[in-house]
Amino acid sequence: MPNLKILYVSSEINPFLRTTEVADYVRKLPQSMQERGMEIRILVPRFGLINERKNRLHEVVRLSGINIAVGEEEKPLTIKVASIPNAKLQVYFIDNEDYFHRKSVFTDKTEKFYDDNDERAIFFCKGVIETVKKLGWAPDIVHCNDWMTSLIPLYLKTTYKNDPMFKNTKTIFTVYNTPFSYKFEGDLLNKVKMVDIEDTMLQNLSTADFEGFIKIGTEYADIVTRSCKDIEDKLNGIFNEFSNKKIDTIESSDEYTESYYELYNELAG
Repeated sequence: MPNLKILYVSSEINPFLRTTEVADYVRKLPQSMQERGMEIRILVPRFGLINERKNRLHEVVRLSGINIAVGEEEKPLTIKVASIPNAKLQVYFIDNEDYFHRKSVFTDKTEKFYDDNDERAIFFCKGVIETVKKLGWAPDIVHCNDWMTSLIPLYLKTTYKNDPMFKNTKTIFTVYNTPFSYKFEGDLLNKVKMVDIEDTMLQNLSTADFEGFIKIGTEYADIVTRSCKDIEDKLNGIFNEFSNKKIDTIESSDEYTESYYELYNELAG
């Protein structure tokens, strides 16, 4: 089998930003796969906590300049890039002044959850797909990490299903213990919609909360993985609803990179 092309999408990655275990997980896994001969791309949001000067981020002009629709609005997409120190890996950053230029991630300094985090997730997921198209790089597997990436499997199975760049792409959605209790107000489903997406296809998102995002990612991904067995009972209940879905637990022990290597090859084969 030729070397696989794997796109990693995540809310954070070490050393640029770490607020949860997601950042460590997504730092180790791509390098391990690259060392095994796989071709890797990584995309994350450019949250305001990421110091551009310190981390040597610079704009990729040829990839920037797209407008991304979120509901009735369109917002400009800027792409930046930086290299991971001591690794032959580049990270692409999805940026927008309205959504990401805040000195925090999902909550303000009083720990209040941003009420537009849904829009930030939609912008990020759409921006990832459009950036990959502009790169002209067709991934064999898109590995989505955490709730913020959960709409990508939906979009790839619907709006982009006939796009030559993604027609053979498979998706993995990894769920982490990163719940929030906020329920989004407004018409989330209409914001999420794109071409070929009907209301009936978004029923699992209708609760407009963390569980809804996990359900939609689980529904449309080809394989779902849990980062540990000690996932909240609510989430285990969600997984039980999808008994027809392959759901694996791959804990972040020393062996988890080998487990994913086998999983990637199984999925692509």
